[in-house]
Amino acid sequence: MWLGPEEVLVANALWVTERANPFFVLQRRRGHGRGGGLTGLLVGTLDVVLDSSARVAPYRILHQTQDSQVYWTVACGSSRKEITKHWEWLENNLLQTLSIFDSEEDITTFVKGKIHGIIAEENKNLQPQGDEDPGKFKEAELKMRKQFGMPEGEKLVNYYSCSYWKGRVPRQGWLYLTVNHLCFYSFLLGKEVSLVVQWVDVTRLEKNATLLFPESIRVDTRDQELFFSMFLNIGETFKLMEQLANLAMRQLLDNEGFLEDKAPPRPAQPHRNISALKRDLDARAKNEYYRAMFRLPRDERLDGHTSCTLWTPFNKLHIPGQMFISSNYICFASKEEDGCHLIIPLREVTIVEKADSSSVLPSPLSISTKNKMTFLFANLKDRDFLVERIADFLLKTSSKQPGDNSAGRKASVMDPAPESSQAPQEVSEQPASPTSSSGGCQSSLAQEAPTASQGLLKLFQRNAPVEDLGAKGAKEKMKEESWNIHFSEYGRGVCMYRTAKTRELVLKGIPEGLRGELWLLFSGAWNEMVTHPGYYSELVEKSTGRYSLATEEIERDLHRSMPEHPAFQNELGIAALRRVLTAYAFRNPTIGYCQAMNIVTSVLLLYGSEEEAFWLLVALCERMLPDYYNTRVVGALVDQGIFEELTRDFLPQLSEKMQDLGVIASISLSWFLTLFLSVMPFESAVVIVDCFFYEGIKVVLQLALAILDANVNQLLGCSDEGEAMTILGRYLDNVVNKQSVSPPIPHLHALLTSGDDPPEEVDIFDLLKVSYEKFSSLRADDIEQMRFKQRLKVIQSLEDTAKRSVVRAIPGDIGFSVEELEDLYMVFKARHLASQYWGSSRPTAVRRDPSLPYLEQYRIDASQFQELFASLTPWACGAHTPVLAGRMFRLLDRNKDSLINFKEFVTGMSGMYHGDLTEKLKVLYKLHLPPALNPEEAESALEATHYFTEDSSSEASPLASDLDLYLPWEAQEALQQEEGEGAGNEDVQGKRGEEKGTSPPDYRHYLQMWAKEKEAQKETIKDLPKMNQEQFIELCKTLYNMFSEDSMEQDLYHAIATVASLLLRIGEVGKRFSAQPGRKPRDGAPGEDQPSAPDPPQDPAQELQPPAVGDPQAKAGGDTQLGKVPQESQVVGEGGGGEGLGSPSQRLSDDETKDDMSMSSYSVVSTGSLQCEDLTDDTVLVGGEARSPLAPSRSGGSVDTDWSISFEQILASILTESVLVNFFEKKMDIGLKIKDQRKVERQFSSSSDHEHSGVSS
Repeated sequence: MWLGPEEVLVANALWVTERANPFFVLQRRRGHGRGGGLTGLLVGTLDVVLDSSARVAPYRILHQTQDSQVYWTVACGSSRKEITKHWEWLENNLLQTLSIFDSEEDITTFVKGKIHGIIAEENKNLQPQGDEDPGKFKEAELKMRKQFGMPEGEKLVNYYSCSYWKGRVPRQGWLYLTVNHLCFYSFLLGKEVSLVVQWVDVTRLEKNATLLFPESIRVDTRDQELFFSMFLNIGETFKLMEQLANLAMRQLLDNEGFLEDKAPPRPAQPHRNISALKRDLDARAKNEYYRAMFRLPRDERLDGHTSCTLWTPFNKLHIPGQMFISSNYICFASKEEDGCHLIIPLREVTIVEKADSSSVLPSPLSISTKNKMTFLFANLKDRDFLVERIADFLLKTSSKQPGDNSAGRKASVMDPAPESSQAPQEVSEQPASPTSSSGGCQSSLAQEAPTASQGLLKLFQRNAPVEDLGAKGAKEKMKEESWNIHFSEYGRGVCMYRTAKTRELVLKGIPEGLRGELWLLFSGAWNEMVTHPGYYSELVEKSTGRYSLATEEIERDLHRSMPEHPAFQNELGIAALRRVLTAYAFRNPTIGYCQAMNIVTSVLLLYGSEEEAFWLLVALCERMLPDYYNTRVVGALVDQGIFEELTRDFLPQLSEKMQDLGVIASISLSWFLTLFLSVMPFESAVVIVDCFFYEGIKVVLQLALAILDANVNQLLGCSDEGEAMTILGRYLDNVVNKQSVSPPIPHLHALLTSGDDPPEEVDIFDLLKVSYEKFSSLRADDIEQMRFKQRLKVIQSLEDTAKRSVVRAIPGDIGFSVEELEDLYMVFKARHLASQYWGSSRPTAVRRDPSLPYLEQYRIDASQFQELFASLTPWACGAHTPVLAGRMFRLLDRNKDSLINFKEFVTGMSGMYHGDLTEKLKVLYKLHLPPALNPEEAESALEATHYFTEDSSSEASPLASDLDLYLPWEAQEALQQEEGEGAGNEDVQGKRGEEKGTSPPDYRHYLQMWAKEKEAQKETIKDLPKMNQEQFIELCKTLYNMFSEDSMEQDLYHAIATVASLLLRIGEVGKRFSAQPGRKPRDGAPGEDQPSAPDPPQDPAQELQPPAVGDPQAKAGGDTQLGKVPQESQVVGEGGGGEGLGSPSQRLSDDETKDDMSMSSYSVVSTGSLQCEDLTDDTVLVGGEARSPLAPSRSGGSVDTDWSISFEQILASILTESVLVNFFEKKMDIGLKIKDQRKVERQFSSSSDHEHSGVSS
């Protein structure tokens, strides 16, 4: 690459000059390439240990002048080819020009100006990306690509100097972190260490310090443990590694590509040596942290944050903290965790003004909202810029508002409820604002369902006034009063000050009347609901009447959702639950519906309208319990792992016992997935839901630990899992809520409590208090860190399960061992993932669906198969290999979707590696018949052939049943049948594609498909269709190429020549026997009506007429073309005009004049056969080349379509040659090929994809 000229004072230190002219010097770095001795080793070591490896390429060009000792670098190169290209350009374009100048200063000025001009020209097209990465970083990326063989699509995120511990010896080198790989390179005194680990293979990643290793980062994969240490900034490095590994896990989990955030914010000026990707990742991490802290929608992007103070009127203090600003919200978080949190939606803001500064209150900013609340921030560093940003966002927010208002008005016309645009104002003025204001969006449902505007609890408990409930009623009244006082002091609605006092009130229990409102506020669901008016009613309308697998599962579970509650003992509650669950399945088809969602949703419906319940469900599934309700409940398994880890830390004496009994895995899923609603009395579990919406998963983990702690002695005495489950079940059944004003609801698990010694009742508020006292050291940040660690384990464990399931699905007669199948699966999967890394436009990257059965999840396309085939096949055919791979792919791709799964892939591999000679030949035979053989590959060079074949087939169709030997028709029928099946499959897929918008695919389709596969009868030799002349020529060509790399090459050529010659004669003889007197001539002219004469000698005359009239090219040569020969390369035979009486040697010499590319393999085969056999002039060879006088002469230039040969004839002929039999019966070990494939797995470039696809098409 060209470099901006920089001075070099000492030109020859550590460099060797290879070329020179009066103005330029080309140099090679010592230690690079050949030789180098001790100096080379030292330079190589220096390059790695010092930062020079990132700056110095192995080749460079310097500009020099005769009288000056100062040199200028003008170019560098990572390879000799690259630097030579630059050198030649300089010699051709600059040398003559420079000799004109008189002054050396002018020469140097001109050269520098020219080089800067070249660089500017090169960067013109790359400006959008190129200007972001500083030069030094870009060079490091180039070095990484060269060192590890990565394609251009692989982006470097950052690189760090560190040591890799190989045994007990640290190797100093460079750690390169790319989007998809972790790479390390070290070169010390001749010893090289090069490591490449894919992020998707990482099973463990942690920062630790031991006696053996100083503070280090540990990276585990399935088969190795790696330790890296001596980082300058280990914290930053580890955080980046975590992010990249997490992205890879998400890719395995839900096929989410790297660029999920389409446009993350970027700083105005890039920092030196930090890539744009690194900045994007940092921005992404900050976005996630910001959204999680304030429970904001998933599309919210943080614009910036600054330190400031907030005036809190409830305690008359200025609280220090951070202000966060994004496109729709201004948020504040105090430095102390429990100090104060504040969320101000910009849709609520009416005035933003800069107040007067004073020594007491420097740089104050006042923000007023629609509900008459004013927030005072101070100590803002860059207040003017901040106000500008807020003003910009306010303008955008106000421009969105008219649409929202009109939606609200439109809805309110149909239902006389408050307008949704005014909802935020009412939040702070009316007690139950979320409930009262949601009716505007629910107009379409309001008339048919009372649940559109209120919770089910209000409908089913109207006649139980609080005053009649005695002490419980008085307690409830006190709670309501406490909350009202809190609202008056701290504000109400979204803009409420959230403090330690708020948490205390939540822990004491939320009153029944406020539960729905506060759940909406604390979960962040209220923000999403207000900004999406009418969204839920639209979803209900779209999803009503739509059938899918999800709706079927929902119907099955509807009557199992809290059947003990009166609200769900009638159609009103059931219908509301059905609508909410179906609408969510329609919104998020990747989740669709998962068991346990029905239980949680039924509770949400008790305290809120349908729309509120829907948005609460969205908050739960997509933000608060990530990945809990997908098909593999990954999120719940991750938190189960955290629970096990916390048990080890807090209850070490119980942890081992629980591990032995296997109890944690059994209990935690039901506890976490339903938030204790399915295992605890409803009145008690709902208090946990209160705390969960305020605190998040932390409460659930704390409570689970408190439950184990309370039962520790009994659990230690358990002898089996059942006994432990019974103890915990009885304990949970007796967790009561003595303050509940709802009538008691019988709990389904109450059967467990029947016994001689029922356990004592435990008050839920006491249990919560204990959980906070003993386990409150848990922090949200720590939980997120633990979630990452467990996610690696869980997803890799699921991937291993998938691998075992796929391997089990492979039939036993496939021939490979389980270990070989597992290795093949890993190679296959790696090839699929590579398409996602570097080929995002490929169908595999787009079509992968994690909800599919394991066997269908990883599939590869033709170009990927070609790469795998080339590295794994035992039938190496040199340049012909891609063609053979394309045919094999078409043979395996039965449903014609241009993708094959692992089972199909293994079937193809097994056909080449296992089975006897007959089985292997059968595979090879099929590769040269449709659909494996493309019509283009087998068609003759002359268009006339195609024309006449079409015509004759249309004429001869009535006789098709009698002429079983004519393979072209058979092949066409087979092809039509295949296409029909393909079209049928496409229809099925199309229907499934339509359904995919609403739910995961129907698995019954796959069950039926696999059942058909099992029923399929084993194919016999008799079932194989016959092969025509073109196809046979292609088979000979493949065999010829296959033997070119074998040690017995000459013997094999001799043998195949003999066999081919024999088979050609057999086919010719067979053609004469199969000719029927009553048949019309094959190549008759289109308009020819005359009946065919029974006398064979008349055939040639009839067949020669049409070319004379309709095809002038046919006169040009009498030779029949063998194989796929381009029209331009045809040679006019001396016989001309189709006389066909030339001698074999004359014909062969004609063939030999063709160029290598167009020459069919048969021309070589024929030569061999003539050397072996004593052929006479009347020997029958391919029609039109050499004939006996009795053979009917065919039209020149067309392929003999009557000629055919069967598989049995080919098999019998090959069995006569022992060298061929030995070749096909030779045992091959695929294990060695897999090892080699893994070594070069990463070393393919994106350009090769285009080359391969060109060959196989």
